[in-house]
Amino acid sequence: MKTETILLVEDSRFLRIATERTLSKAGYRVICAGDGDEALVLAGSNIPDLIVLDMLLPKLSGPEVLRSLKKNDRTAHIPVIVLSGLSQNNGPRLVQEGADAFLEKGSLLEDPSPLLEAITAALRRAPAP
Repeated sequence: MKTETILLVEDSRFLRIATERTLSKAGYRVICAGDGDEALVLAGSNIPDLIVLDMLLPKLSGPEVLRSLKKNDRTAHIPVIVLSGLSQNNGPRLVQEGADAFLEKGSLLEDPSPLLEAITAALRRAPAP
């Protein structure tokens, strides 16, 4: 069975390491990016199975990264789960722009199950590249 690769885009070193551990324990191969520019480079060169994308990033913001990913034929098919410290008010707009799910990251350190469930669901729905 193939191990899915997840690109984790998070500028907070603490949250990046904690989330990477959670995803690795769940059996995923994890590639990490700390800013929007690095995220686009890694997404284009590695073509991950899924991207977990923070919204507030240095260089390019999360929404800019999401729009760039969805405009690029090589990365448009990749499911994107958006994580944000901001309220769910942004969720519908981001889903309209191509995100598969929107999660507030506040409680994910204590209970990562919503993230893992969203990843499983998004990978199940994802079209073949």
